[in-house]
Amino acid sequence: MNHLFTGTAAAVTTPFTDQQVDYTSFRNHLGYLINNRIQALVINGTTGEGSTLTAEERRRLLEIAVETSAGRVPVIAGTGSNSTIESIRASREAMEIGADGIMLITPYYNKTSQRGLIRHFEAIVDAAGLPAILYNVPSRTGMTIEPATVLELSRHPMIIGLKDATGDLNYMSQVRLMTDPSFALYSGNDDTALPFLSLGGDGVISVVANIVPDEFQEMFERSKTDLKAAQEIHYRLTPLISALSVDVNPIPIKVLTSHLGFGGYEVRLPLLPLEAAGRSRLIRQFESIRMEV
Repeated sequence: MNHLFTGTAAAVTTPFTDQQVDYTSFRNHLGYLINNRIQALVINGTTGEGSTLTAEERRRLLEIAVETSAGRVPVIAGTGSNSTIESIRASREAMEIGADGIMLITPYYNKTSQRGLIRHFEAIVDAAGLPAILYNVPSRTGMTIEPATVLELSRHPMIIGLKDATGDLNYMSQVRLMTDPSFALYSGNDDTALPFLSLGGDGVISVVANIVPDEFQEMFERSKTDLKAAQEIHYRLTPLISALSVDVNPIPIKVLTSHLGFGGYEVRLPLLPLEAAGRSRLIRQFESIRMEV
């Protein structure tokens, strides 16, 4: 199976106004991303605060993404959870809505064994009928997908890639060596995206691309043709990416999506917004980057 996408996808934020999903701002943000060369949209993931959205909110956000994209870029739904049954339900719904693929996080809290991971993921994709990207983020879930497990899962015709948010380039190298080149590897860490790409990565599922989609896509393209130019973009964006580590994602990035006009600056509990001084520092950092572009 071909890759769902190559290049830069945005892990899209979910805007709130008075703690309600702001669907108009969400649609406007999607248009901005597509018009600025984003290559795919990931909806209802970690950055989209999918775990605190209601089932109806997740459904409507996905419907809007499919409508807005209108086939211009793939729409990938975050449908993973620690419940296999719930992931199957959400994945089937994503297929009915018209998503192009699903992204499946490793189970959290109850966790499982590597053998259990294989059965979990295979049960979902067998029922869903959509190509799936596995999502390995041990800092959030407390478990990892071992390279040998990735290899076994990659043999399933509907499991077509991995979002690697380990931040461990040795892990990425092992997976790349073990899997077929047709199995896509996507960086889940903006700060190490360029070295990830230089080691054979196929793209990035990015947080910072919510606000600088064109620049991140340009870095991807340059990484394949002109490494020095890609490095220049990487170093220009590094201070901004570093500044976004001031608190857990998506608290900082939503300062900047709201600054661009895509909803108010709100997150849902248990997340708390940054204090005013922290917000001001982030905005100044962002504006200084924009002046350089």
